[in-house]
Amino acid sequence: MTKTNFTITVLPGDGIGHEITEICLDLLNQVVSKVGGNQLEFTSFAAGAAHYKETGISLPEEAMQHAFNSDATLLACMGLPSIRYPDGREIAPQLELREKMDLFAGVRPVKTMPGLPLPLTSDAAKNLDFVLIRESTEGLFASRETFKIEGEGESAAAYDTQKISYQGCKRVFDFAFGLAKQRKQQGYQGKVTCVDKANVLGSFYFMRQVFDERAKNHTDITAEHIYVDAAALQLVAKPWQFDVLVTENMFGDILSDLGAGLMGGMGMAPSADIGFEKAVFQPCHGTAPDIIGQGKANPTAMFLSGAMMLDWLGHQHNNVQLIKAANLVNKAVENAYASEELLPYELGGNSGTKAITDKVFAELAKL
Repeated sequence: MTKTNFTITVLPGDGIGHEITEICLDLLNQVVSKVGGNQLEFTSFAAGAAHYKETGISLPEEAMQHAFNSDATLLACMGLPSIRYPDGREIAPQLELREKMDLFAGVRPVKTMPGLPLPLTSDAAKNLDFVLIRESTEGLFASRETFKIEGEGESAAAYDTQKISYQGCKRVFDFAFGLAKQRKQQGYQGKVTCVDKANVLGSFYFMRQVFDERAKNHTDITAEHIYVDAAALQLVAKPWQFDVLVTENMFGDILSDLGAGLMGGMGMAPSADIGFEKAVFQPCHGTAPDIIGQGKANPTAMFLSGAMMLDWLGHQHNNVQLIKAANLVNKAVENAYASEELLPYELGGNSGTKAITDKVFAELAKL
């Protein structure tokens, strides 16, 4: 029997997170009601930098347990530059969620919207649609809490140790090939590109060897390699050549921001962190403390992250209505921008939270 009732953990977080969360929940409730047959139950928890400043805890155990027990987690954004742990790191409970829930595949879609001024102006660059996947539990980030400093004064040196394991590579590469196979059925290239630095670092040479091994199990998908510096160049010069890219945690963190730039900015960029059974969905942008409370926050990435959540739940539970709902949200957002009536503040316009929300809801009503 198809699952139709879903519990969702909601973490509005900090800054503009509170401004974009409730309207996203309204959008999700509306689209689910539109397709019928399903119910979403949202439970919100305080977490993040402001909560840490008030309580000394960035992610309450109650919130973590609810996330473990719920069907999915929807997170807005967390962290404030002025609030940090004693060792200088920013508050980032989203990293704790990834690690404790073993969310190994960081999925960062790069899809341009019609009607927006974009940094690349060719026709091909205006119709980008590829996905970058970052391994989210290992890489250089693995040592974020265990870095060490040896020596003192001018002889001091700090060390972070990169971890790239066989199992970590295997599962994220299999995920990437699986996504490419799914996309190929939808008319995309059916290609996976491994991004590494295998010409310099042994850990990346090891990673490349595991990639080649896993590729042998997916002979219907094209497999290729590219060094990370060349990938950065090609993402600016000819980004349309890519379909699915997969890489280490730090490289993925950097290249996904480049991808967001191709889309027009972080306010347009959704994301997901996915494991075997659990997943967290959140926009790529930060808490934007410079525009808190001004009505300038762009909710687009939050809407698209919500759509990714519906799509993932639909595929996880063989629920075609949720997949349909996800497609409707994506189409409503695309149509809203295709009207050329919207231009977010970060792109030089004056379309704020309400204008974008109203237009997306109006377009959804037409579908």
